[in-house]
Amino acid sequence: MQVRPQVEALLPDLISWRRRFHQYPELGFLEEQTSAFVIQQLQSLGWQVRTGVAKTGVVATLKGVQPGKVLAIRADMDALPIQELNKISYASTRPGVMHACGHDGHTAIALGVAKYLAEHREALKGTVKLLFQPAEESPGGALPMIEEGALKNPEVDAVIGLHLWNNLPLGTAGIQAGPIMANADQFILKIQGRGGHGAMPHQTVDAVVVASHVITALQTIVSRNVNPFESAVVTVGKLHAGSAFNIIAQEAYLEGTVRSFSLELADLLPQRIEAVVANVCKAFGATYEFEYIRHYPAVINDPVITQWIQGVAAGVLGNVAHVVPERTMGGEDMAYFLKEAPGCYFFLGSANADKGLDKPHHHPCFDFDEMALALGVEIFVRCTEEFQELAVPSFDEITPETVFSPVSGQVGCSL
Repeated sequence: MQVRPQVEALLPDLISWRRRFHQYPELGFLEEQTSAFVIQQLQSLGWQVRTGVAKTGVVATLKGVQPGKVLAIRADMDALPIQELNKISYASTRPGVMHACGHDGHTAIALGVAKYLAEHREALKGTVKLLFQPAEESPGGALPMIEEGALKNPEVDAVIGLHLWNNLPLGTAGIQAGPIMANADQFILKIQGRGGHGAMPHQTVDAVVVASHVITALQTIVSRNVNPFESAVVTVGKLHAGSAFNIIAQEAYLEGTVRSFSLELADLLPQRIEAVVANVCKAFGATYEFEYIRHYPAVINDPVITQWIQGVAAGVLGNVAHVVPERTMGGEDMAYFLKEAPGCYFFLGSANADKGLDKPHHHPCFDFDEMALALGVEIFVRCTEEFQELAVPSFDEITPETVFSPVSGQVGCSL
């Protein structure tokens, strides 16, 4: 791995910052302590700092000695409502709140970039904007940051970001053009039956039975309505019904998540789900109420910028074989930034099984190898150094609706 000595020298600070954020995690739009620390560090380094963007977000700007294009680097700051079970010196001090997804590392990496660039400002061309974003996990801070002008004054030419990724080992990166994270939607369903005595089922419409048939029927949507070469998920994650062992439930409540990559599937899946629900309920004599909520759209990487970052990452990691394609059905509101400017969001391997640092994201014992922090800073610093020479594609030519064709493996445009 090729990390310059000046970045390697930042590692103690990176680890200290990351562990501070980990000890004092904050949920979405409540990142006041995190934001205050970020602001203090940025101001001490001479960055122009705008605070209170989307409540707790921070936008920092540094202009180089020579004019040029504007590159934005995004880092999310929020934690998760999870009780940490790690037995470590920097474990969360806040009951029921934990950095279980790596956002503490993302924030530390962005601060590391800020410190390096401030100390080497004489070599910086163009402008760099750092977007410290609140509430990625929920309810979403990217869109309100955009609405409050985070990408304006100056207007960014491209936006990049990374996610520390325990699905890949330290020393690797997952970088792929087209959609790399899914449309992330939610449905809420109430089934209305007719309750009654458990010994007299002929007098009832059993909401539990209806819900069971709905859940089973929903499994056929992906297997029978989706092209086998495409990816989709329909998951029922919550079911509540009944009050006693001998009472037939009058109502059942279900919630689930729906994931897909393509725009066509994003429109098809809610239609098919409600059609299944409607017909199953009709068959059993039940009624229903159905709500479908679209959360984050798919994260879609620009092919030109993605290819460039693949090369940058290969140089840092020492071998092009360490840069692999990677997609996930997880959702991310980085998607909104990539709808406004061409860019790339990528995964940086952070797992180290030999050290026991390989628990999955959102696990109560999640942790990662902190050497990944230096790798993240090095990749971003190289991006700032090389960005001015990159021919950034026009957004009129490569739009956020660019999708990845799973059949051909090529990037095409689908409206």
